Amino acid sequence: MYKSYYSLAQEPFTKEANTSEAFTSSPYQEALARLDYLQKARGMGLIVGEPGAGKTFALRSFQESLNPSLYHVVYFPLSTGGVMDFYRGIAYGLGEEPNFRKVDLFRQIQSGIERMYKGRNITPVFILDEMHMAKDAFLNDLSVLFNFHMDAFNPFILVLAGLPHLRMRLGLNQNRPLAQRLIMRYQMEALNKDEVSEYVAHHLKAAGAKMPIFTEPALEAIALHSQGWPRLINTLATNSLLLGYQMKKENIDEEVVRLAAEESGL
Repeated sequence: MYKSYYSLAQEPFTKEANTSEAFTSSPYQEALARLDYLQKARGMGLIVGEPGAGKTFALRSFQESLNPSLYHVVYFPLSTGGVMDFYRGIAYGLGEEPNFRKVDLFRQIQSGIERMYKGRNITPVFILDEMHMAKDAFLNDLSVLFNFHMDAFNPFILVLAGLPHLRMRLGLNQNRPLAQRLIMRYQMEALNKDEVSEYVAHHLKAAGAKMPIFTEPALEAIALHSQGWPRLINTLATNSLLLGYQMKKENIDEEVVRLAAEESGL
């Protein structure tokens, strides 16, 4: 449809985008820099951001940057099950057959982490997503589960990711044991107006565009309606291309973007 009309080789605004073709916005670069520090220091870190800020994409880039012979990544979104499902998932991720009782699972996970780190010289990397949904009791469990030899060393990397109110929850008294062990914290912010224009141009060029497709007022409209959040930029730009094709527009103007925003509920 719109790809051939606008002479594009592929869809420009898709979540399946290759991390090697990522637009290096300042929030994205800063997120990777913080994660790189966590990789070197080992321990616990926190990445938060609004829905569609690009947290998961940054985490995927981080994961793909790790040498698989030196790091073993276990990704687990809390939304996929209950708390015991999470512990079992961690055990499975370490190559263990999960024990039944929680206390036995804790020992099993800790032993699995130590064997991997000391016996195989591989650092386990745990990326726990959707952690804003976690109960306080679960957050307290994490500070116990990832406490090795009376907190003397960290044979792991643990990244907690979620919405911004996770950061606020960690500031509450009951969650201080976990919060005090975080050595890295970062909140991803939205792209600014200039970065929105650069983001759109970058992804269109990666998709094979030879000429500008969006007018400057259209790009300003995208920045306004999306408020700079990458997922909303993708949605709005894609819907604008679809409408532009239907309306036989040679270039996407601000009117097309306004109509696309209405259809998208933005």
